[in-house]
Amino acid sequence: MTNILAPTRRARGTVLAAAPLTIMAAAIIAPSLPAMREVFSGTPGSDLLVRLTLTVTSLAIAISAPLSGIVADRAGRRPLLLTGLGLYAVSGTAGFFVDDLFLLLITRVGLGFAVGGIMTAVSTLITDWFSGERRASFLGMQQAFASLGGVVFLPLAGVLATVSWQAPFWIYSVSVIVAVFAITSLREPVRRGPAAGESERPRPPGRVIGVYVLALVVTLAFYMAPTQLPFLLEGFGSGPAVVGAVVAGSTLTSVAGALVFPRLRERSSPTAITTASVALMAAGWLVIGTAGTVAQVVAGLLVGGFGVGLVVPNLNLRLADLAHPAHRGRVLSGLVAGIFLGQFLSPLVVQPLVQGIGIAGAFTWTGAALGAGAALAALLPNRNNRKETR
Repeated sequence: MTNILAPTRRARGTVLAAAPLTIMAAAIIAPSLPAMREVFSGTPGSDLLVRLTLTVTSLAIAISAPLSGIVADRAGRRPLLLTGLGLYAVSGTAGFFVDDLFLLLITRVGLGFAVGGIMTAVSTLITDWFSGERRASFLGMQQAFASLGGVVFLPLAGVLATVSWQAPFWIYSVSVIVAVFAITSLREPVRRGPAAGESERPRPPGRVIGVYVLALVVTLAFYMAPTQLPFLLEGFGSGPAVVGAVVAGSTLTSVAGALVFPRLRERSSPTAITTASVALMAAGWLVIGTAGTVAQVVAGLLVGGFGVGLVVPNLNLRLADLAHPAHRGRVLSGLVAGIFLGQFLSPLVVQPLVQGIGIAGAFTWTGAALGAGAALAALLPNRNNRKETR
């Protein structure tokens, strides 16, 4: 068996409390982006650089995650988590005190290193603790808590951004509370051999890399919400508080998708779940691209967010099943890298579309591309579906 002594309720709660820190890390400043563009308008290239303050964190996560995976496997999950939580508090709140755009970018890189460690440690702890249906259930809960953090903190960030564009940076200090509980409740798990049904040998790298690429593409598309919607909504006359609430809408339905995932996983193959989630994102982005009101934008986000709530725990579980316990930290860190590299690339890849056909048009064409991909996946025969279902 992989599992050892069951984690205490406080330990499980601490890991779930750490999950929102990873998802909200970059997006928490999304409501401040329009104001930041005005403040730093004198800086050359400020229009793109302001967007990068949100996504450079994701690049740092993508770069540091593989190293975090090695640390998790060699030094342990608990030390990695505690170090990440401390760095998160320092680098996150530092944004409140800086008034130089390039210095702000440096603090956001530090925040990315912290998140890479936290997310890798959390995922590996969960897969160390549980196997089978309990693992699927807890991974769904992890994603639900991560999304719920967005529901709570993004609107709060929007309200704070009406006071000052720097005020939302204080939200990062909540990691100090999580760190206190981690110190007192978490023990380093003893890792043993694979449980029944898990991999005894390394699986073909192509299957693992395929999961990474899919994670990158999905998050590249989904991250159009925090990077592009603030400017689309500005055209509807919406202020920072409304932007925060609207962007949080996608995380609200992500909670629902993540909670549904364990039951859906019992009845459907990983491929079928992934196809459905991409189709939902496609439908949501098409609605946003053709929206004429803020309410229609919200409707599109709710549909797309539900799809993301399904796909993230599904890919996480797939990799956990493929990975040998001795290499689990490294394998799961690759998923972290894929997710956050997609976040970083999102404004860079989408910017030519935005310049050519506008933000609404970019959403429309992205939704069409996702829909075509989902349709192709649904039409292609998959001989492994029956094997994957269980």
